[in-house]
Amino acid sequence: MRALRFSAISFASVLLSTFAWWVAAPSGAAAATTTNLHELCRQVKNDDTIRPYSHDLYDGTAKAFKKLFPDAKAAPQESELQAQASYRCMNGKVLVCFVGANLPCARMNAARDNPGADGFCNANPNDDVVPAFATGHDAVYSYKCRNGKAEVTGNPWQLDKRGFAAKLWAVLPGN
Repeated sequence: MRALRFSAISFASVLLSTFAWWVAAPSGAAAATTTNLHELCRQVKNDDTIRPYSHDLYDGTAKAFKKLFPDAKAAPQESELQAQASYRCMNGKVLVCFVGANLPCARMNAARDNPGADGFCNANPNDDVVPAFATGHDAVYSYKCRNGKAEVTGNPWQLDKRGFAAKLWAVLPGN
């Protein structure tokens, strides 16, 4: 009888430790290794989880970079891709984005009212441009200040169906 209890306790311990690993693992870590990212995206269709760069995706990432930035003299170095490239799934495809100072890869904030812009304009009543540090880098709209009030100006970011800036994301070749 003791052997049975010990086995049951050991089995429960293994189950708990496996569950703890699964819960602690990054979102989709078991199923979403980058070598399987194309397959994952085909299966889940849409997943807005932003995933980091992996060398396994280097060739497609370099091609996508050239497509998004045709005037660039060369593809970024591997260390730059590690810092800048992000991936997500949309419509069963892997998409890649390259984050930059004013190139937000995150889902965008489509609200016209922007408390950061309002606060900036309160302190700078007639500035022609409200900087991204005030609006948030994920703001769809640009603003200027007129008599202490934030006013939408310019063309807003065009969003894809998932709420990301459409022109910043490219399909990763190899899908």
